[in-house]
Amino acid sequence: MANIKDVAKKAGVSVTTVSRVINNRGYIGKETRRKVEEAMAAIDYSPNQIARALQRSQSYIIGIIVPDSGHPFFAELIKNIEMYAYKSNYKLLVCNSLDEAEKETNYISMLKENRVDGIIMCSQTLNVEEYKKVNLPIVSFDRIISNDIPYVTSDNFHGGELATEHLINKGCKKLLHVSGPLNLDVLPNRRADAFKLTCMKYNIPFHIVEGEFSRQAFSYYPEDFIEEKVAEQLSEYDGVFCSNDILAYAIYIHALKQNIKVPEQLKIIGYDHNQFTKFLQNPKLTTINQPADKLGKAICSNLIKMIENEDNDVNNTIVDVEFIQGETT
Repeated sequence: MANIKDVAKKAGVSVTTVSRVINNRGYIGKETRRKVEEAMAAIDYSPNQIARALQRSQSYIIGIIVPDSGHPFFAELIKNIEMYAYKSNYKLLVCNSLDEAEKETNYISMLKENRVDGIIMCSQTLNVEEYKKVNLPIVSFDRIISNDIPYVTSDNFHGGELATEHLINKGCKKLLHVSGPLNLDVLPNRRADAFKLTCMKYNIPFHIVEGEFSRQAFSYYPEDFIEEKVAEQLSEYDGVFCSNDILAYAIYIHALKQNIKVPEQLKIIGYDHNQFTKFLQNPKLTTINQPADKLGKAICSNLIKMIENEDNDVNNTIVDVEFIQGETT
């Protein structure tokens, strides 16, 4: 069986140089890298990932805990994180908490037992003190855990401003915002803050309907929530800003059934612009785009920097959002 010394001999370089190419460490010239890679291919040499992990005390595996990988936004986010991780020679282990605290706790223990190099926290059920005990590199998505754990998020406040100002500029006189549970200390709730402050700024009457549901359940079963919490109030408003696109589209369907014309009588704007939204053609939904590709890259690159000690001072990252004009406003 070929080994690293055989590769070095075939390429005419040192064993150290071959090791640097394999582990992508240090400066390696393009020509040298080409020789080493061709030598590896010629003698059918494959680096032993387990041996590399033992040598460097790394598993080259990253864990990610999400509320629900079936949610269109998280599905797209996970895909982009996995793509970036793969390019950096890491694999991704995906865990679904389904917003259950016990399940999230068990997954954290499992990831530690399997010696993952770091964890991406997208679930938000546990007290922040639980995350501080993990003793692994962690990057949080959409939640401030502590000063020692960097977070990545979209500019939720600006997204709320863009959505609310757009409805006002379109002539809406009374606005409704449908949000997730506002009692959670999570960054997406700044969309509701922006909605409230923008309405107050322009002296626009408003109301906020707060959902008492998990992100997982809310993603798939918005109809009952609309019937119970939103339907009776909907006729009182001429503009509604929803905390995600699934709910915005569900409200559009409800309006259609009630013969409420969109956008003539009711203007609707969502948030996310994920694959679900992009597939919609009739109508195209007006929404705020939080780019899953940029978020995924920021999350993964920040965590890898922490794992590899390339940057001991990884900063929080806020990714810009973008207004997307559709046919519902």
